[in-house]
Amino acid sequence: MVSGCLSDPKPGGSDVDTGTKSTTDTSNSAPSIAGSPASAILVGDTYLFKPSASDADGDELTFSISNQPRWANFDSKTGQLTGQILLGDIGVYERIRISVTDGTATASLLDFSITATNSALGSMTLSWAAPTENTDGTPLLDLAGYNLYFGRSRGTYSNQIRIDNPSINIYVVENLLPGTYYIVATSFNAQGDESAYSNEATETVTTP
Repeated sequence: MVSGCLSDPKPGGSDVDTGTKSTTDTSNSAPSIAGSPASAILVGDTYLFKPSASDADGDELTFSISNQPRWANFDSKTGQLTGQILLGDIGVYERIRISVTDGTATASLLDFSITATNSALGSMTLSWAAPTENTDGTPLLDLAGYNLYFGRSRGTYSNQIRIDNPSINIYVVENLLPGTYYIVATSFNAQGDESAYSNEATETVTTP
């Protein structure tokens, strides 16, 4: 296990992708979707990911998936993706996207990939300090949580973890392939405004 410290993200308006892409009209509230799918799975294990989703209007929600792995089953009523990994499934499954719609508007998770492997997996521990000010220097009174973004290439963050608890300042990311990871963090307030990326941290994951 490895650990690292990210620089303080400062909340405020930015053009950073919040991890949810939505299309709306003025008479309907778009649904929201969140979740952190594992990026790797060992042969013989069962992959299981179920996003959380809600709709302010109380509309019935339907889920869909793009680039569904051949070994996985998908439930359009719950958004659950599950399947057992066999030796013939070893490989990288890329650009997977899970979306939810209320019949009018659609929201999607960031595209993600799943690596099926027979190699041992590791983990990394990330820690950070909570921001205390807005970008204009005023006190931050409505901090709502954090987003952690990470990937295998510098400046490319293909995985996201959303933390809806401002009191959390340490998080263990598990089921990772050995190698170097590049991580940034953002914070967001109660209105959903997300900060710019923090400084990029670099962590090396090794097997236990």
